[in-house]
Amino acid sequence: MSLRAEVSEVVGQPVVSLTGSVDLSTVPTLQNTLARVLVEHPGEVVAVDLDGVDALDDIGLGVLLGAAGRARVNRGDIVIVCRSDKLRQRFTVTGFDRAITVTSSLPP
Repeated sequence: MSLRAEVSEVVGQPVVSLTGSVDLSTVPTLQNTLARVLVEHPGEVVAVDLDGVDALDDIGLGVLLGAAGRARVNRGDIVIVCRSDKLRQRFTVTGFDRAITVTSSLPP
C-alpha cells in the first residue's frame, strides 16, 4: 500500500491532500507531513483532504487526533475534508467527528 501527501495553500489556508491508504505501513508519511505543516503554520487551521483516501485504519485516526491536539496547543486546529459516505460514517461511529470538525468541502 502507498500514501501520497501533497501540501498546498487554498486562499491562504494550508491543505494536506492525501491519496492512497493510511495504514500501519504508510502512517509515517502522514505523521511527518502533518508535523512539518504544523511547525510551518503555527496557530492556523490546517485542512486535511481525505477525498483521495481509499482506506483509513485506526492508527491513522489516532495520528489525526494527535495532530489536532498539537495544533490546538499553538491555538490552531485541524479540519478534515471528506465527501466519502463510508469514511464519514466511520467518523460518526467512532466519535472522531466529535473531536475534529469533518466537512465536505474546504472552509471559505
